[in-house]
Parts: sequence; structure tokens; C-alpha cells
Amino acid sequence: MPISLILLMLALAVVAGVYFVFTFQKHSLGHGAEDRAIDIRILDKQAVSLPSPDQHQDPEEYWIYVEPISGGPKREFQVGIHYYHALQPGDCGTLTYRGADFVHFAKLQRIN
Repeated sequence: MPISLILLMLALAVVAGVYFVFTFQKHSLGHGAEDRAIDIRILDKQAVSLPSPDQHQDPEEYWIYVEPISGGPKREFQVGIHYYHALQPGDCGTLTYRGADFVHFAKLQRIN
């Protein structure tokens, strides 16, 4: 087999590998994702104890479970302790996220 064919196959394998890594980071890890905002309703929230937290790490993770008001799949986001305590199931508002990461939540103000 000619050496040029082997080098061509090797080059194609490298290009395919690099393309896979960039695609995986973008679609699975959310790298380079832009902020998106959706109107949601909070379904539930949960605090999960970590089995062995690091010295400067919070001993719990805080999660909220949401559903888009206009319909669509339910999602979960890890949030900080301040959002966890401020939000209650049934709250509605605009959730901003980047990929799979929670960015911000703004409650809808009720006008009486």
C-alpha cells in the first residue's frame, strides 16, 4: 500500500477526531452556547446531599425542575442556594440558561 494513502487516512482520522471533540463540547457540554430565555413554571425543587464534599464545597447540591409554560420537555437545572430558597414550586417566570447551565430566573410579577 502506498505511503501517501496511509498518510491520507491518518489525516482524515485526525480531522474526524477533532471535529467530533468540538461537536461533543458544543452539543453535550454546552460550550459556546448562547443564552436562551423561556417562560417556565417550577414543578419541584430538591436538595441532594453530597457523599463526601470537599473542604470548601457546599455539602448539598440544589436542583429545580421546570416545565415550559408553552409546552415542551421538562428540564432540571442545578441552582445556587439563594435561588433554591427563593423559589417555590408553582412559581412562574422567565428562566435564562446557557446550554445545560442555569443563568438567571426572573419571577413574573402579579398585578392585583
